[in-house]
Amino acid sequence: MSPNRQTEILPFETASRPIVGFARDYPTGLSSGMHSHPRAQLLYATSGVMRVDTQDSSFLVPPTTALFLPASVEHTVKMDGPVAMRALFMLEEVAQRVAKVTKVIAISGLLRELILAVCAEGVEWAREGRGDHLAALVLDEIGKAEPLPLGLRRSTDSRLRQVLEELSKCPYDRRNLEEWADVANTSSRTLARLFRTETGMSFRQWRQQARLAAALSALSTGATPTRAAAIAGFDSVPAFGAAFRGLFGITPGQARGHYFGAHDK
Repeated sequence: MSPNRQTEILPFETASRPIVGFARDYPTGLSSGMHSHPRAQLLYATSGVMRVDTQDSSFLVPPTTALFLPASVEHTVKMDGPVAMRALFMLEEVAQRVAKVTKVIAISGLLRELILAVCAEGVEWAREGRGDHLAALVLDEIGKAEPLPLGLRRSTDSRLRQVLEELSKCPYDRRNLEEWADVANTSSRTLARLFRTETGMSFRQWRQQARLAAALSALSTGATPTRAAAIAGFDSVPAFGAAFRGLFGITPGQARGHYFGAHDK
């Protein structure tokens, strides 16, 4: 993280309040570099998509979701398009009441409005008033929020890492395991083993989750279900809809409407 950003964030890392809001807009392609904070964070953007990497996992964070990061977790944030970040910093003892591990959660309409309200309160909001009530409600909503399968484990193996990076960039790529093994200069059996041992998923499972995460990101930024299906590499929109609902529990149309319906209010 640059010295300027460190100076900018310091008041939010040292505030006496249990939860404070951080609101900044960032340009396309900006990367924070690997860093950590002494406080837990809830990373959220009202528009734009963030790609967050920790030491062992990668997370895609579109506007329908937020990423909870415990205190001191090293991470880097890259802006995939212009991003309007509206994040929360939380004292560790407060954050541990609702979560103890890094995870992506669904953002309800209520939680979105609460995050915006906390950001409007300032760093040293008045005690025993609106700020206290907002903080309590935010914690309650975070604790109840549904976790989403938008985290993909990274690999330390250079052969597998090359494949994962390519698949993340081009989720619609239809090359099979044998073809990817050629790219990685290894056998298909070895690559299949690496997928299971390094990511905890099979090749098909990892690719499917990466595709659907990319589709959710596209839907959150305005793509139609048909366009999202193409981005995710699906020939059939019904097949895409079934796979999407199987992973996220809602249809692509509902995912798109969830964001735009709340955003337009």
